Amino acid sequence: MYILVIGSGGREHALAWKSAQDESVSEVFVCPGNAGTALENKVSNVLIDINDFAAVKDFCINKNIALVIVGPEQPLVDGLVDYLHSNSIKTFGPSSAAAQLEGSKTFSKDFFIKYGIPTAAYAAFENFDSAKEHLKKISYPTVVKADGLAAGKGVIICQTENEAVEALVSIFKDQAFGDAGTRVVIEDFLIGEEASFIAVVSKDKMIPLATSQDHKAVSDGDEGLNTGGMGAYSPAPIVDEKMHRKIIDEVMKPTMHGLIAEGSPYLGFLYAGLMINNGELKVLEFNCRFGDPETQPILLRLKSSLVELCLAAIDNQLNAYQIQWTDEHACGVVIASQGYPQSYTKNNEVIIKPTDEFGMKLFHAGTRLQGDKVLTSGGRVFCATALGKDLQEAQKKAYDLVESVSFDGAFYRKDIGNKGLK
Repeated sequence: MYILVIGSGGREHALAWKSAQDESVSEVFVCPGNAGTALENKVSNVLIDINDFAAVKDFCINKNIALVIVGPEQPLVDGLVDYLHSNSIKTFGPSSAAAQLEGSKTFSKDFFIKYGIPTAAYAAFENFDSAKEHLKKISYPTVVKADGLAAGKGVIICQTENEAVEALVSIFKDQAFGDAGTRVVIEDFLIGEEASFIAVVSKDKMIPLATSQDHKAVSDGDEGLNTGGMGAYSPAPIVDEKMHRKIIDEVMKPTMHGLIAEGSPYLGFLYAGLMINNGELKVLEFNCRFGDPETQPILLRLKSSLVELCLAAIDNQLNAYQIQWTDEHACGVVIASQGYPQSYTKNNEVIIKPTDEFGMKLFHAGTRLQGDKVLTSGGRVFCATALGKDLQEAQKKAYDLVESVSFDGAFYRKDIGNKGLK
C-alpha cells in the first residue's frame, strides 16, 4: 500500500512517520515534505505544487495511492479533498464547505450561535471605521481576530482600546495577514486554561484522540505574541472524565450534527480549541486538521495504525474501530528561529547530535536538505518530542532532545508541560 501525505511541517513529518510504521504500507510519499521526511525510513518527498490539484491527482493514479492524508488547512479550504474524491481517490480530510469552520471565523462564530455551541460574545466587521467605533463600546482586554487563515497568528489580545486600534490598523490597513484580514471578529476575552480536543470524525461517528494542551504564546509564562504553537503535551489533566463527556455532548456532537444539517457532513480530524474555567467551557476556535504541535506528542502515544483509522473513517466504519494508546505521557518542545512569529532568517545550517534513546523523536518542521546539510527554512524548525512514564519524565527527555540540536538563532520556551505538572 502506498500513502500520500500533503504538507511540509512538523505535523506532516509525524503523520508520515506514523503511517510508515504500518506493516501494510510499502512507502509514504510527502508532498512537498521537509528534510525530516526526506531522511525518514520508508518515506520520500515529492516535488509537486499542492495547489496544482490535477498534478496531485495524476501522481495518485500513477503511484496507485491507497490513501491521501491532507495535513495543512489551506488545501482543505481550497477544495483539494473534494477534487480528489471526485476522481475516486480515497482522501482523509473535510470538504471545502466543512473546512469553513476554520477558513472563516465569522462563519464559525455564526455556526456556534445557530447550533448552541458555547463561545465568547462577538461582533464581525468588514471595514476599519465600523470596527473602530465598536471598540468604544466594549470592555478590555478584548480579542481581535483576522477572519481568514493566518497560520495560527491572526489572533491579537488587546489590553486597551489603543492596542485594539493598533490591531485593526495592522489587519485592515497594513494587511499584516493579507486576504485573511478582509474581515475581523472582535470577541470577549475569556479567562481560564486552554486545551485541545481532537477527534477523528466521519459524519455522525467520532473517535476522540488523546487529550493535549498546546502553548500558543511565544515566550515563557504565556507571554508575547501568539504563534502556531510552541509546544504541547499529552494527556492534559484539565480534561478529566467529566470534562471529556461535557466536550463531546456540548461541543463535538452539536458540531457534527450541525454540519450534517448544513449539508456538509464532516470527514477528518476535527480540532476544538477550548477555554476551560471552573468546570465550564467555551470554544475559542475550530481547526479542520490535526493541530501542530499537538500531532507530534499524540502520535507518539498512539499504538493503533493511523492508516487503518483513516480508512475506517473514509469507509464509514468508525463504530467497529478500537483505538489503543500507550499509558505513557508525551511532551513536545518546538525549537524556533529567532524573530518568529515575525520576521526571521532562513538557511542556517543545523547540527544534530545523534540520539538512540527509545521513545524520543525529533520531528522536522521548517527544514530543507541541501546536499547532505540540513538548513532552516521556516519559523518553527523542529519539535523535540519524547515519551515518559509520567509527564515529568517526558518533559525532561524532550528538553534533553532539544539540547541535541543547534543552529544560529535557535530558541524555545523553557516551560512546556509545566501547567500539567501543577
